[in-house]
Amino acid sequence: MKGHEYTLLDVFTDRAFSGNPLAVFPQAEGLDTATLQAIANELNLSETVFVGQASGPNRYPMRIFTPTMELPFAGHPTVGTAHLLMELGMAERDRPLTLEARVGPLVVAFDQALASFTTAEPVSILASTLNQVAAAELLGLESGQVVGEPVLASCGLPYHLIELDSLEAIERARPAPSAWAEWVSPSGHEQIYLYVAGDESADSEVLRTRMFSTEGGVREDPATGSAAAALAGKLATSKKGGDLWRWRIEQGIEMGRPSRIFAEAERDKNGLAIRIAGQAVIVGTGTLRVTA
Repeated sequence: MKGHEYTLLDVFTDRAFSGNPLAVFPQAEGLDTATLQAIANELNLSETVFVGQASGPNRYPMRIFTPTMELPFAGHPTVGTAHLLMELGMAERDRPLTLEARVGPLVVAFDQALASFTTAEPVSILASTLNQVAAAELLGLESGQVVGEPVLASCGLPYHLIELDSLEAIERARPAPSAWAEWVSPSGHEQIYLYVAGDESADSEVLRTRMFSTEGGVREDPATGSAAAALAGKLATSKKGGDLWRWRIEQGIEMGRPSRIFAEAERDKNGLAIRIAGQAVIVGTGTLRVTA
């Protein structure tokens, strides 16, 4: 039996027991896919990250697993892993860190307490299987509380984006499993992201969000960077003036795990660059004994 060390972090927060929990195995080379999936299932967190041996200076392969599947990309694992590698001295703060995910290379930069990554894929926006009436039925709301038609947006992991008209609506929202099976499951993309536009500060707009997915039943996630990236891309495509937009996204409030995600979209000659940033704190370490 060989011991494999891991670290527990709370991501998209600056204090323990808030944000989104994450387990990272910083030296996971030699473990096969079946073992990685079994470990993620054993820990039963929304995501567990396995980091392989460095493939170049400040460059590491990274695999992300939920308890039931491997993901091509996820935001809070990217931010949390970057913070940990820097804390362990495996990454240098003053140069870009590249994490090689299934979706492609994710380039991370550090700015004071924030780790910020640029998505590997541009945003894509398609029609959702939900319409305004179906989204209201799904969430137990009145149709007038859903703003416009939902869309399916992705920067590597697709989400049905549903805009609501008020904080009261987003707090009341409760996805119904029967409506989910009728309207969401047929799309093959079992993630929805609710959002409400809020106040604008000097340099950013504040949004309140909630994310629901199916992982052993409909469940809520306290902080979802990949969804924030999709939302930033969607919002930026509708902007008519300027070339740089920023959002501060508050998620996890209803779960008692408040999280803060910083999103940015910048339009240049190459298209739309989307960046997600956040903090992370280490809350524990452990050793898992497995047969390697």
